[in-house]
Amino acid sequence: MHRLKAIALATSEIARPLPLSHASAAAMLGLPLLKPDLARVHVTTGLPGGGSVGTVRHLHPAPLDPAELRTIDGLVVTSLERTAIDVATMGDFAQAFTAFDQALRLGADRDQMAEMLAARRRRGGKVARVALTSATGQAESVGESWSCAQIVDARFPTPRQQHRIRVASGSTYVTDFDWEWLVVGEFDGLIKYGRLRRPGESIADAVIREKLREDEIRDTGPRVVRWTWNDLERDAFIPRLHRRLAPLGLVAA
Repeated sequence: MHRLKAIALATSEIARPLPLSHASAAAMLGLPLLKPDLARVHVTTGLPGGGSVGTVRHLHPAPLDPAELRTIDGLVVTSLERTAIDVATMGDFAQAFTAFDQALRLGADRDQMAEMLAARRRRGGKVARVALTSATGQAESVGESWSCAQIVDARFPTPRQQHRIRVASGSTYVTDFDWEWLVVGEFDGLIKYGRLRRPGESIADAVIREKLREDEIRDTGPRVVRWTWNDLERDAFIPRLHRRLAPLGLVAA
């Protein structure tokens, strides 16, 4: 929906021909974000001053290098790297981490983003630099990236991500997270179940199959901990994970 809104504004006769940026560029680039600001269409002026926030458009004052621009469907947007930087420097740690994590998953250049950040002296740069250093690009969803951000923020050990394991039945499964194969962590989201659903299969069928998968993983030895978007929202995830990691000496009791 926001992509259509951005296209409509960018192609309207009254709109100034400015590059789409921030959450609007992310929508055009297919970059998933954590709680993006979609109330207005975001554009960047290319100038150091003169920004404004209207009912429809958020005009961001910032210099633009031509190398940081791309054309998508005939519209000029900020590049994947520049978009992640813009979003990260305006959000909190979790939003910054998610922007970088998902950008890296889509093929963004980490070194280029680090150079762009180093050249900035704006608010949010310090948080963004920590987030970029911590991001791996391995999370397959915003929920997984947000989970990673909370793990980093809690200073828990870094988990292995997307590890393949062959179980007794001969099946091979990929886990979201694991800590030395002593604890396996799985983020549950409806989008995930929709992605895993086979042709002709309902989400309920996919959930049942996922539970059977968990039983087979558990039979190989690790403890399994699951959490949802709601757990991330209400700060219930880290305490739950701590209860699994602490008895094994992976975090302080």
